[in-house]
Amino acid sequence: MSKEFGERLLSLLKKQGINQKQLADRLNTTEATLSRYVNGDREPKADMLANIATALNTTSDYLLGIEKSDYNFPKLERLLARNASKMTDQEKRALITALFGED
Repeated sequence: MSKEFGERLLSLLKKQGINQKQLADRLNTTEATLSRYVNGDREPKADMLANIATALNTTSDYLLGIEKSDYNFPKLERLLARNASKMTDQEKRALITALFGED
């Protein structure tokens, strides 16, 4: 893993308005472990990497620097399919409004 992983992780945390402790709680890990990932001192195992990507609504490829952008349609489609069952009705309405504008 590289410094790029930590930078992308921090950027996503900032975009989503959550801190490392909140993400660590979601992942059932410690803030210290997450901090090691951010600083490049430790690499998450594949299952933890997948959990981080899911928690941040992104892909492992983006976190690893394989995908250069956090946006592309196929990725968004996969994310929606993966997370649709967890979305509230309010979140679904907000998404529809964002996609199609208000009626």
